[in-house]
Amino acid sequence: MLEGTKIQTPSQMTKVFDIAKDTVLFLLLSCYYILESLFWTLVPNAIRPMKSLKGDVVLVTGGAGGVGRQLALKLARLGAKVVIWDISKEGLQKTCEAAKQEGYDIASYVVDLGDRNATYAAADKVKKEVGKVDVLINNAGTVFGETLLDLTDNAIETTYKVNILSHYWTVRAFLPAMIESGKGHIVTVGSVAGLLGTYRCTDYSATKFATVGFHESLFTELRAHGHNTIHATLVCPYYINTGMFDGVTPRLMPMLEPEYVAQTMIDSIRKNEVNCIMPGSVRYLLPLKCLLPAKMCWDLMSRVMKGPQSMMEFKGKPKVAGG
Repeated sequence: MLEGTKIQTPSQMTKVFDIAKDTVLFLLLSCYYILESLFWTLVPNAIRPMKSLKGDVVLVTGGAGGVGRQLALKLARLGAKVVIWDISKEGLQKTCEAAKQEGYDIASYVVDLGDRNATYAAADKVKKEVGKVDVLINNAGTVFGETLLDLTDNAIETTYKVNILSHYWTVRAFLPAMIESGKGHIVTVGSVAGLLGTYRCTDYSATKFATVGFHESLFTELRAHGHNTIHATLVCPYYINTGMFDGVTPRLMPMLEPEYVAQTMIDSIRKNEVNCIMPGSVRYLLPLKCLLPAKMCWDLMSRVMKGPQSMMEFKGKPKVAGG
């Protein structure tokens, strides 16, 4: 035998075989997944099978207005038992009144999502008074709209508490019952600003980037532990015309309307989609951030899209609202 020649042991051979087998299986499944995705993309929602939400308890945070109010009304029309949370008592009352005019009852709770203990206490009340939550939509969000050095410490902390930390409290409160029953759906509302850093949004963009990581990690945990009937959907919309980004003037695409965003979200939930980006064209632009030179990306953002310029007139009134 030649000196220096290495002989692969049976365990090494088995490892190589396993890697090759899994790689081939992955490639075959990839072809199937791509064809499946293409097929369902081309099939209109009107003829596509979608799960029913009738009788399901659906909790929507940030339900006092904007997208949250539209979600509540549309879900009620589908026969869901809707629960809404918000810090605005007046806004909650308006949403409930709008639902009552259509003949629907919605349960509402005044909750400060920036307060962990208040969030857990509200979750306990919902479990006792309404029942197990089947669909959790973490929709509430806040934005201050200042540059980093103009933001106050309190504003930064509030943004993190409402936009991302509250997701931990609500999911930890409701996920165990979903796992026990083998049924559930968690919807994380992020933003396109969580996929691409935005001027005057160092706090907001950072928390929305965090929602993306939260969703992807949670999805991984659920699948790794075999909880395949607990679904997770990440929603990343472009600017929404709710007043939250009052004064912003996008150059290439108009703001999205709350009703459109709410309907698209519900369709995505009923299709058990993992990712929902609005508008769909944005997803084709995002890879450019990693593929193109950094200076070229900046020039594209500032010269063509006028991203920073569009935020110059952002009024940035501190508020907590859905979207």
